[in-house]
Amino acid sequence: MIVIKFLPYGKQDIGEDDIQKVVNVLKSDFITQGPKIGEFEENLAKYCGSKYAVAFNSGTSALHGAYFAMGLGKNDEIITSPNTFVATSNAALYLNAKPVFVDVESKTGNLDVSKVSEKITEKTKLIVPVHYSGNPVDLKELSEIAEDKGVKIIEDAAHAIGAKYNGEKIGNSRYSEMTIFSFHPVKHITTGEGGAVLTNEQEYYERLLMFRSHGITKNNYINQPDGDWYYEMHYLGHNYRITDLQAVLGLSQLNKLDRFVKRRREIARTYNEAFENNPYFDTISEKKRCQSSYHLFPILLKDKLKDKKREIFTKLRKEGLGVQVHYIPVYLQPFYKNLGFQKGLCPVSEDFYQKEISIPMYPAMTDNDLKYAIEKIYKSMKTFDQD
Repeated sequence: MIVIKFLPYGKQDIGEDDIQKVVNVLKSDFITQGPKIGEFEENLAKYCGSKYAVAFNSGTSALHGAYFAMGLGKNDEIITSPNTFVATSNAALYLNAKPVFVDVESKTGNLDVSKVSEKITEKTKLIVPVHYSGNPVDLKELSEIAEDKGVKIIEDAAHAIGAKYNGEKIGNSRYSEMTIFSFHPVKHITTGEGGAVLTNEQEYYERLLMFRSHGITKNNYINQPDGDWYYEMHYLGHNYRITDLQAVLGLSQLNKLDRFVKRRREIARTYNEAFENNPYFDTISEKKRCQSSYHLFPILLKDKLKDKKREIFTKLRKEGLGVQVHYIPVYLQPFYKNLGFQKGLCPVSEDFYQKEISIPMYPAMTDNDLKYAIEKIYKSMKTFDQD
């Protein structure tokens, strides 16, 4: 079969202006630990409406830093979704805490807020909602539960920069202590690899800064400094620093974010119109108060087709669509099974996994690309239609 084109499920959009700004930093005095990092953080915080932002070298290290800043430790528990990348819960394990998985909504793949209260115990320290595919969780309802139970919220918004809840940008941490972002190339903006934590609390901000740089500070000393060279290590931190090369790319990309999100929403609108009332699969719709930034565009196979997902997936790939699946429920991974987690824990999430396929969604898609994707999806689905 001759494939005219190949459309991945997502990819970066790097322009010549982005490249030139990185080259300029390469020619400067600082390619790491320089001024572009602070500039990126300041602009990111301003964009999202938060007081502070701390950039990290990945979304995973950002999660680790946020959990650390929150004081998560041994015997603590976090409540989170199994419909996420493993990093969301892995970062709790790094600190010897335990993830507790709550099932998801069948129509959105987001944490089912109505099931959270029953899983809160005296060990629960954090609730970590994942804004799956860029579609926000109902934060107001969740924050009311958290406040009533005396626990805190950290938003895993790796999918959701540029999304809005109640008309405000995700990342303002109005309903949470902190929000984390990822800047992997398939996300809305990229720094190559990278992430960030946003918060309105100075205490968390200062702990985050130290944690990403070996636990070292050059302020707020415990001992009398020996001289201008002096520094102190207060925590067992990590080298999670981002470089100026990455930061300047992030700065350049941030200037395009609204345009990127607008195009993603245009693509989603076209998909939704083209797929309305089709007999093969459903799509995810936005809930009241939520405006998705569409990191992903998941389709959910109808029950009659979900047992044919593997064949459908393969067919779509052969037709030139670089589809992907998001996600295998975290607790089904062998490592988590060895921790005692068992199949059947979150049946809705497992069913969601059986149905979900992520189709191409990225700003550089042309209208012709979009038309191609829609035609190939319908062609592939009809192959397996037995009715």
